Amino acid sequence: MRNLFFNFGVICLSFPEKVYTNKELREAKALIAQGYKHELIVDGKSDFTKKVKEALEHLRTAGYYDYLQSYIRKIVEIDGMTQLRETEVAIWANKFAVDNPVDAASLFVQKAFTMEEYMQGKLYYGGTAEKRSTARRVEFLEALRDKSANREVREECERLLELWKDSSL
Repeated sequence: MRNLFFNFGVICLSFPEKVYTNKELREAKALIAQGYKHELIVDGKSDFTKKVKEALEHLRTAGYYDYLQSYIRKIVEIDGMTQLRETEVAIWANKFAVDNPVDAASLFVQKAFTMEEYMQGKLYYGGTAEKRSTARRVEFLEALRDKSANREVREECERLLELWKDSSL
């Protein structure tokens, strides 16, 4: 059963359990347009959740946490390949994907951007879409570098930015 909430005197459905059908997509887009934010759930072993929470702190520092909450409902530890699960509004990540919290934070931003494009009905996969999502990841790393007071975090941002620059040549 879905919960109802009031927003400016209008009754709205809660965020859909899945975002797969056109109706679910319309509901999700409308809620996000109204400023809906997920209560982000992190599900995994203690080391995984610790690393994810550290990555989430980097998102807060860079000013991207609200953005992530708009498009991602949960981050779940899995044994397989790290991936965005669009219909579940979730990131499935393995322990290696979160081992470096700065890089993990940039990955979460990239996946949130992909989810945003999915909800907008844009082509969210393939070469051109991958370039756009990578650009958002780089933008995040630049913002974190510029806003962090932690020298080690700034240096890690620089290192990752250099890797992204080298890989795009």
